[in-house]
Amino acid sequence: MGTSPRLVVAVCLVVTGSAASSAAPIAPQERAARNPPPVVSPAATAAVPSSPDDSDSARVSGIVLDQSGGALAAARVTVRNSGGVLSRTTTGADGSFQLNGIGPGRYEVEVSKDLFETSYASIEVVRGVPTERVRVTLAVSGIRETVMVGAPKVDERPTGQILTSIDRSTIKDVSGFSIAEVIPFSPGVTIQQGNGPRDVLISVRGSNTRTTFGLRNIQVFEDGFNVTQPDGLARTDLVDPHAYGAIDVARGPSSSLYGNYAIEGAINFQTRRPADVGGIELGQDFGSFGYHNTYLTYGHAGGAFEVMAFGSAVGGSGFTAHTAFDTQTANVLATYRPSSKNRFVFKFIDNEMHPDLSIRLSLNQLRQNPYQEGCETAGAAAAGCASVSVFANGVNGPRVSLSAEQAGLRRHDRRTIVGTRWEHLFDDHTTWRTQLVWDVKDITQPTGATSAVGVTPSFNLLSDVTRKGSLGGRAVVHFIGLSANLLDTNSQTFNVAPGGDGTTGALTATTVGRVSNIGMRAREELKLTSRLTASAGVGLERTELSGRNTGYTYPTTASPTTTRTDALRRFTNVAPEATLVVQPSRVVRLQARVGSAYGTPQLGNLFVTSEGVNGNNTQLVPQSNVGIDTGVDVTTRFLTASVAGYYEWYRNELVSQSPGVNLLSYTFNAPRSIHKGFEATGDWQPLGEAAPGLRLRVSYTWMNQVYDEYVERLSAGSFTQAFDRAGNEIPGIAPHSFVARLGYDHLSGRIAGLGGHVEYTYRDAAWLDNANLLQAPGYTLTNINVHYDGRQFRGVLKSVHVLFEVRNVGNKVWVGSAGNLSNSLSPVTGQQNGALVLAGAGSMYAGAPRSIFTGIRVGF
Repeated sequence: MGTSPRLVVAVCLVVTGSAASSAAPIAPQERAARNPPPVVSPAATAAVPSSPDDSDSARVSGIVLDQSGGALAAARVTVRNSGGVLSRTTTGADGSFQLNGIGPGRYEVEVSKDLFETSYASIEVVRGVPTERVRVTLAVSGIRETVMVGAPKVDERPTGQILTSIDRSTIKDVSGFSIAEVIPFSPGVTIQQGNGPRDVLISVRGSNTRTTFGLRNIQVFEDGFNVTQPDGLARTDLVDPHAYGAIDVARGPSSSLYGNYAIEGAINFQTRRPADVGGIELGQDFGSFGYHNTYLTYGHAGGAFEVMAFGSAVGGSGFTAHTAFDTQTANVLATYRPSSKNRFVFKFIDNEMHPDLSIRLSLNQLRQNPYQEGCETAGAAAAGCASVSVFANGVNGPRVSLSAEQAGLRRHDRRTIVGTRWEHLFDDHTTWRTQLVWDVKDITQPTGATSAVGVTPSFNLLSDVTRKGSLGGRAVVHFIGLSANLLDTNSQTFNVAPGGDGTTGALTATTVGRVSNIGMRAREELKLTSRLTASAGVGLERTELSGRNTGYTYPTTASPTTTRTDALRRFTNVAPEATLVVQPSRVVRLQARVGSAYGTPQLGNLFVTSEGVNGNNTQLVPQSNVGIDTGVDVTTRFLTASVAGYYEWYRNELVSQSPGVNLLSYTFNAPRSIHKGFEATGDWQPLGEAAPGLRLRVSYTWMNQVYDEYVERLSAGSFTQAFDRAGNEIPGIAPHSFVARLGYDHLSGRIAGLGGHVEYTYRDAAWLDNANLLQAPGYTLTNINVHYDGRQFRGVLKSVHVLFEVRNVGNKVWVGSAGNLSNSLSPVTGQQNGALVLAGAGSMYAGAPRSIFTGIRVGF
């Protein structure tokens, strides 16, 4: 996935000579400009001179219209040159605008309006040349027409894919503590807290609720560069919301486009466009529990070069005991165009983090002491405190219980990503892209009774060709691509020993190995009529997992022993898809899709048994799914709405769960399962032109996921029983999720940019176990926000943004994260243990209590 195709706004521009006096600029809202620097069609570029007099300045005037020819009030118009923003205004009730004091030269005119795509035109003011007009076409969000030179890139916004874009207007006014503040505005997406206050687990259609860390079953990109490693693991630690202009979420099985692990789609985080930044922005946020974030953004667009650079230093004491964190992030996107035929793109991300970790709580403990107060010393702990049991000597024999602080549980992780992409236009119809990403992860993680240490470097190579053409007189797009990636792993696991600061004891396991994928993908898109488009594609991939796990045990009365498990698994997977898109009118779009996907086990899954210890689990096979998606998009001047339904059949679904305290999570294949759901989103200006700044955004998700075939075998002592789980709901799935934001931003006059919103979140209860005996409670949260986004400044200071936000206004205790639990038998009766036993098993983190944030961002 990459940038969205460019849409064009109908702008009639008239440039005439005038005195060097400026109209009072109006502060507009920002809107995402999520595309590479614009390549405007010849009709959109013209010499627009001043009148034939001696004045060096000119007046730029025009009108902004929609596709039906209606005037658009309160559209935001910005004129820029290579030095940055020159002037801003908004359109009047009749859609007209005027900017004075524009000197000779070449300018970019940006026109934006909520619910419409940001668009651009180039003008040139030249003295002594008769006035010419520039006219292009307006398109509302969801009607996607491209004027990009070269072939469209079908994996950026594929035809028929169920997709939601979260734009800058949703991101820019919130505190930016974590991506959890904005990503749920895509339906089908739910979030959980990971290992640390800012670590967020993102789930698309429930695909990632089976684990307690990392992102799985979705492919994650930044500016089109892979940030999912070849073993299928991505993380949000390197994500700072302040850096992004948009987030695209493609939902549904998508291996035909994105390869291995795209079980439920892909997410592309898009950094801000350099022209949107237009210089330097410096920000400082403060919040409850010692939170602080100092960040800087630099954007420059001029000539053949563009660069967007972002850096942040974030820290805090955490809202739960022993959850202080310190994180530094650098993120750079640079573009160089040596010619009209070639473009080089460079990506760099570096993230270093030091979060302390608390211990996951049982439901009983969470109800007693959700934020682990008074838990500094295990021996004198308050009620409801969790502890970790470690060997007193770090090797074997008696165990002692330690608090998280006594044990020094934490993470020290570093992630560095370097990517480069070459885009070459053979002609106006054919584009060739080649992209290489180097990605290395270095971890030290004493997170419980054991500590993981290791380095995993990886490479990811993509190359594809896209060509526009015709077939039988109908427009067609051909796409073919090749991919190869490789990851080497060399990790060790140690016992955590008393002594604090994550002291390690005896070595318990080593894992060395390699993961590699080689694949191809092909796709054809055919425009059957002016309103009907069909496409078909296929992905083919060969995966090899090779590795060795050596487990070490230390009996108290015998010599240490080793257990070696070797794995060499090769899998070939195929994923076809077909789509049909019908656009009966300009405001309605219908789409239907049959897609498929696959995801191979991770190498580490092969070496943990159902008992939660190192051993042989190499019988695991890839999971696969086939799904039907249908959707309707409706887009009018003041409303954008989308609904989608899906039904998916899974084979050998990979499900992970915890077998108990101080044990490793293990993974198994559920032979058959069924996932179905409904997703809806809306973006509405209820009062239209009367109050264009009033805006309601909603996102709703319903999911139902059940085992269709799965028999679970449980053992305890001399007892063994088999339980048929067919018909049971799969753990971790909240049936209903809803988020809504009602906000108002003043768009004109002296208080332009002043606004605020109220936000409401609801999440249903979710089962924690395969027997459906115990649920993680649901919750409702309310947040309020007041902000000022000033863009009317001149000179050195170009903008000021101020916010004040209260999250969880009601100060409710809620479950921020809950991992799946294993069912068990009583060793005395041989019967399945009930909910009371499960309620004593640790799997939960509490979400944040009432928190206050404030921040200021200034642009120079």
